[in-house]
Amino acid sequence: AQPKGILADKIIAVVGNKIILKSDIDNQLLDMQRQGMDIPANGRCMTLEQSLGVKALVLQAEKDSLPVTDEEVESDIDNRIRYFIQQYGSKDELERIAGKSIYQLKDDMRDGIRDMKLAGAMRNKIVDGVRITPNEVKEYFEKMPTDSLPFYESEVELGQIVVYPKASREAEEYAVEQLNDYKKQVEAGKDFRILAKNSDDPGSKDAGGQYDVNRSAGQMDATWLNKAFNLKEGQVSTPFKTRFGYHIVQLVSRAGDDAVVRHILKIPQVTQIEMSEGFSKMDSIRSKLIAGTIDFGTAVNKYSDDEASKFTAGMLQGPNGSFLTLDQLDPALVPMMQKLKVGEFSQPTEFADERGKKGIRIIYLKSQSAPHRENLKDDYSKIATKALEEKKENILENWFYKKIKTYYIMIDGEYKDCSEMGKWIEAAKASASTN
Repeated sequence: AQPKGILADKIIAVVGNKIILKSDIDNQLLDMQRQGMDIPANGRCMTLEQSLGVKALVLQAEKDSLPVTDEEVESDIDNRIRYFIQQYGSKDELERIAGKSIYQLKDDMRDGIRDMKLAGAMRNKIVDGVRITPNEVKEYFEKMPTDSLPFYESEVELGQIVVYPKASREAEEYAVEQLNDYKKQVEAGKDFRILAKNSDDPGSKDAGGQYDVNRSAGQMDATWLNKAFNLKEGQVSTPFKTRFGYHIVQLVSRAGDDAVVRHILKIPQVTQIEMSEGFSKMDSIRSKLIAGTIDFGTAVNKYSDDEASKFTAGMLQGPNGSFLTLDQLDPALVPMMQKLKVGEFSQPTEFADERGKKGIRIIYLKSQSAPHRENLKDDYSKIATKALEEKKENILENWFYKKIKTYYIMIDGEYKDCSEMGKWIEAAKASASTN
């Protein structure tokens, strides 16, 4: 049952020397709503139960002197504020909807985020070193009702080696000339946003080339950010190069580490001559792979121009790691993959990335499963992950049952019917009887 609303702020729970206010729960629920989450009917009970657990973990973390720095807390606060600004479109809109300034919102978050980081550190300490054995995985799977086992679509593990042929010096010089001309036009009074329609960045060309950026968010190229943040408002940079191509940027406005920036990207055009050279290189790489003189992971590290996939040995990633369903693949990859047997490498194929940059890639089909009901043979790693998480949760639950008996617990009577908090209400009654 859900407790009745309480008009005034007040202490609704205590764990040791840690208090939980009604406003703490209110703020957490508002935070969830800002993130687009639906609040269930028992949302207040669930949130209080989670807060009690956090406070108990924080008490032990403080006792064990687990470290959480101010810098870590402030970084998490900034990340959350940036997320909300992206969701609502602007800082002003966030402040309007929240009814608070950014400063006040950060202040509201600070204690909660510090507690969450301490609680996370303590949780990790409690379950650190927990492992799962093959027998435990088998026992976990066998206790699951057959009709509750998930059904998996066909999944593949797919890797790629990507080469971006280098444009000629003449093509690069032409891109720089174009950008210098755009810069002169802006300085002569032309609207940057109109010229941005000539950009090779499809993500911004129809929005005047504009991005809202944060210097410390790590979402933009470092060279690009440094150029933008070294400009005065309204100033346009000279052309400069990043891994994406050549740019000019204009600083529209800046407030601390936040800025509104416009840019134009020009990607030097690759001719058929450079593409042919790229295909020859990829044919040679494929021959080495087929002959077994180099393994796929080594070839990725040595030859691939796709920096992101080097961290995963060339394997494409999805929500479930390297296992992808067909609808999670780039549609252009599906017909290439369907021609392959497991362990085979595709012919080198031309493609264009999300920015229109021409490249050549080889696809490697590492594994492919047929549509099936979850089973130990095909899905052992997934089942083992779930079994390990359950084991950790059980260890954590046992820790709570033992530990909360040693703390003073108080829970407001308004929450006595919250079924989620049985162990806490029991502990609160025990605390009351000894005081």
